[in-house]
Amino acid sequence: VKPMAAGQPRVLVVEDEPAQREVLAYNLEAEGFAVSRAQNGEEALLLVDEDAPDIIVLDWMMPNLSGIEVCRRLKIRPQTRSIPVIMLSARSEEVDKVRGLETGADDYVVKPYSVIELMARVRSQLRRVRPTTVGQRLDFDDITLDSESHKVTRGENELQLGPTEFRLLSTFMEKPGRVWSRE
Repeated sequence: VKPMAAGQPRVLVVEDEPAQREVLAYNLEAEGFAVSRAQNGEEALLLVDEDAPDIIVLDWMMPNLSGIEVCRRLKIRPQTRSIPVIMLSARSEEVDKVRGLETGADDYVVKPYSVIELMARVRSQLRRVRPTTVGQRLDFDDITLDSESHKVTRGENELQLGPTEFRLLSTFMEKPGRVWSRE
C-alpha cells in the first residue's frame, strides 16, 4: 500500500471484484484523487486504521465481511464515524437502499452506475467534510483561504504560509470548534 499524498483528497475503494476495483481507482485517480484499494472488508478496516481516508467507496456484496457490516463498524467508532461512505450495490430495491443508508452510508449508488455521476457524488461528499480538497474557498472572521490558488488573506493583507502551515490552517478552518490532539 502506498501512502496517500498530503493535500490530495484520499479515497479508499473497497471492491472484491478486481476489474471493478481497478476501473473505480482509475477514474478516481484521473479526477485527481489519491486512491488506496481493498479487496475485502477486513483489509478495508485495516487500511482505515493505518491511514484514514477522506471518503470510502464501498461495495455491499463482498464475501466474509459485507460492505454493510464494514459500514456499521466504521460508523460505531468515534474516530471513523465522520468518514463519508458511498455504498455501491446491485441491490436496487427501496428496502435495500434504506437499509444501506440507515446503517450509516452517506450515499447509495446502484450498479451499474454512471462513472460521471459517481465522481460527482464523491466530490459532493468531500465538499461537506473537506471543502478545500475540492477547490472551495473558506472564510472565517477576516481570514480567507483559497485552496485553488493556495493564498490566504487576513483583511486586505496576503499572508505568506509554508505548505505545512497552509494544510494546518485549512484543516482548522474546515472544522472550526473541533479540539485537536498532536497525534
